[in-house]
Amino acid sequence: MKIHQPRRITNRIALRLLGALALFSTAAFAAELKFENVPNFFEATPDGKALGACHGGLVLDKAGNIYVTTDTPRGIVVFSPEGKFVRAFGPTQIHGLEMREENGTEFIYAARPSGHEVVKLKLDGTQEWAITFPAEAQNADGAPIYKNAGGFNPCAVTVGSDGSIFVADGYGANFVLKFDKDRKFVKAFGGAGRPEGKFNTCHGIALDTRQSPPLLLVCNRNNNRVEHWDLDGNFVKVIQKDLRMPAAVHIRGDYAVFPELQGRVTVLDKDGAIVAQVADNPEAGQRANFGLAPDQWKDGISNSPHGGSIDKDGNLLISEWTKFGHLHKFKRVP
Repeated sequence: MKIHQPRRITNRIALRLLGALALFSTAAFAAELKFENVPNFFEATPDGKALGACHGGLVLDKAGNIYVTTDTPRGIVVFSPEGKFVRAFGPTQIHGLEMREENGTEFIYAARPSGHEVVKLKLDGTQEWAITFPAEAQNADGAPIYKNAGGFNPCAVTVGSDGSIFVADGYGANFVLKFDKDRKFVKAFGGAGRPEGKFNTCHGIALDTRQSPPLLLVCNRNNNRVEHWDLDGNFVKVIQKDLRMPAAVHIRGDYAVFPELQGRVTVLDKDGAIVAQVADNPEAGQRANFGLAPDQWKDGISNSPHGGSIDKDGNLLISEWTKFGHLHKFKRVP
C-alpha cells in the first residue's frame, strides 16, 4: 500500500490540474471575440462612382455616423450608422484623424502630411486652427529637427485630457511631437530607428485611458509593433510585436482595433492580448496592394487595412488604402 500511495496522490493532483486547465481554457475561449463579415454594407455614392483613393482613416461621431477620409475632391465622406451615404465635406488628403467632444461639441483633429499640417475641424468642415511646420522643434540634444516645412509630414494626432496635442510625424522625422493646449511646442521624443524607444514610421496614435495613468498607444508601423509611451515622452513597453504593419488604432471600452496594412485586422484587450484577428488575406501579393482591382476582392478578406473604429455595439468598421476605396463592416457575434 505504501508503495502505491504516492501514485494515488499524484493521480489526484493530476486530475485537479487537468480540471483547472480545462476551466482556464474555457475562460480563455469565452474571452475571445468573434466577428462575421457584413457584405455590401456601405451604400455607393450618389454619382455611382467608386469612393476613390483612400489613404486615411475612419472615425465615428456620437450618433454613430461613419466618417471616411479620401484623397478625392469629396474630402471626408459620411455614412449613416446603417451604411447609407449622407454627405461629403471638408479638405481632401486627410491621413489620420480623431473625433473629440469638447464642452458638448464634436470636433475632428486631423493630420494632413501632404499639407504639412495638423488641423482642427468642425463637423461642417470649418477649420478652427492649424499646426504648421514647427520650426522651434528640437530633439533631446537641442538640435533642430526640421530644416523646412517639407520635413513635417504628420500621420496622426491625439489629444490628452488636459488639451495637450500629440502628433505622430511618421512620414517626416519619426518623432512624436507634444504641444500644449495652446499649440505651443513642448518636446519631441522617439526619433528614427529599430530598437525599442525608436520609430520606423510612427503611423497611428491614441490616448489609452484604459491605463492608470493614461498612456499613449503608438503604432510603430514599419517596426511591426505597437507600444505604450507615457505623456512625458518616455518609452514604457512593447504591447505586441510581429504584427503586419499596424497602421492605426482606435479604442472603445476594453478593446483596441489595429488595421494592419498587410491584409489583416487585429483586436487587443487592455492587457495587450490578442482577442481577435479578422479579414486575414492569405495571398501575400494582395497585401498592401494599392492598385488591386475590385474584381479580385473577396467578401470578408482585406487588402490594405489603414483606418478603423469600433462602434457602440462592438462591430468593426475598416477602411483600406486603395485607389478605388474599399470599406468593410465586421459584426460582433456572441
